[in-house]
Amino acid sequence: MTNPAGDFKFQNGRTQSARCAHVTIVTASWFVALQHTPVTQQLQDLKQRTKQFALRIIRLYRNLPATDEAKILGKQLLRAGTSVGANYRAACRARSKAEFIAKLGIVLEEADETVFWLELLVESGVGSRERLQPLVKEADELTSVLVASLCTAKRIAP
Repeated sequence: MTNPAGDFKFQNGRTQSARCAHVTIVTASWFVALQHTPVTQQLQDLKQRTKQFALRIIRLYRNLPATDEAKILGKQLLRAGTSVGANYRAACRARSKAEFIAKLGIVLEEADETVFWLELLVESGVGSRERLQPLVKEADELTSVLVASLCTAKRIAP
């Protein structure tokens, strides 16, 4: 959901700027790339980045403490964090612009949900801020790229 300033507001109250000019835009092949690299290379780069993010989430999950809280929060994180890459791949296979936009919206929601679970792990004391901060940073960066891509896709879509 956007506000008049063009920012996306998430359910947890976080706001992500929808300004597209300073972010690498990664969209499906029928959209215009805003950088000099080929669109297909940008798609592959983000596919790889989201896959690596999922692998980092899996490694984190394996190393969480063996407490009930850690298991419950960890499974939620595992589901959301790994679905970012899977849903992005699905978006890249979209059959129409409308389908691409819809699927990219799901990817954005999952990335934001991943940040929520990471924050909860830190704030509940299950995980340390120092250990989880790199994953939070990557999830925030992915969210920024996805917001910019969605912004561009909506602007280009008929």
